[in-house]
Amino acid sequence: MNRRIIAALAALALAIVGTVVLVSYVRGADARALKGVETTAVLVVTRPITEGTPAGELADSVRLEQVPNKVLAAGTVNDLTDLGERVATVDLQPGEQVLASRFADESSLLPAGIVEPEPGDSEVSVLLEPQRAVGGRLAAGDEIGVYISMDLEANIDEDPEDEQIGTTHATLHGVLVTQVQGAPARTAPGNAETASTGTAAPSGSVMVTLALPAREAEQVVFAMEHGSVWLTLEPEGADTSGTRIVTQNDVYGDAVLGRVSAGGVDE
Repeated sequence: MNRRIIAALAALALAIVGTVVLVSYVRGADARALKGVETTAVLVVTRPITEGTPAGELADSVRLEQVPNKVLAAGTVNDLTDLGERVATVDLQPGEQVLASRFADESSLLPAGIVEPEPGDSEVSVLLEPQRAVGGRLAAGDEIGVYISMDLEANIDEDPEDEQIGTTHATLHGVLVTQVQGAPARTAPGNAETASTGTAAPSGSVMVTLALPAREAEQVVFAMEHGSVWLTLEPEGADTSGTRIVTQNDVYGDAVLGRVSAGGVDE
């Protein structure tokens, strides 16, 4: 065998042995250094972790190490399951102890005035006059009803008594508002009297973003394109039963409409 190859193999073997000896020595030194020192097992970052990373994805970026109690940070974590579904709120660097205070629910990282939609929901925005959005008093986190009105083209060949000019229906209930733009600031509880006296009615449009399944979002979009939309605030306990598609017959009654078509309403 070529002497150069033998020499190279020998050098490689020596390097491997040297590495093993060095690692063993370092580990032994660490153990000797910690001998007699009280320690606690905590998770330590081994790879950079970026802000927003879920705790469930950190298994390859942390490891359990014995840390002297005198340098132990408050709120350390020794099991990733303790963090649940929270995410990192800051970038974490190798060598840092994993702290519970640096993780939070993902929804809490959203800007103020925005809430996260439920999984599977889409978001759709509607631009409305204030009176169509509870005077602009809606806020993120509210649950609302969506009322849709559709105009019907008059048919002059039909009996005027049967002619329908349009319909209205409380189409959706319990819809989550995720953001409101252009609305006046909500009055603090207990200041209702102040809010109702001396405060001008809002005049600008209000942009309300709703969280909806796609099948309901398309109803809202169709109504905005071809009809009109009103929103109602549905606080806890609001009674939403008994709704139906409303026509002018339901509003005025058949008898009144009959008198109107005959020439006027009796006084």
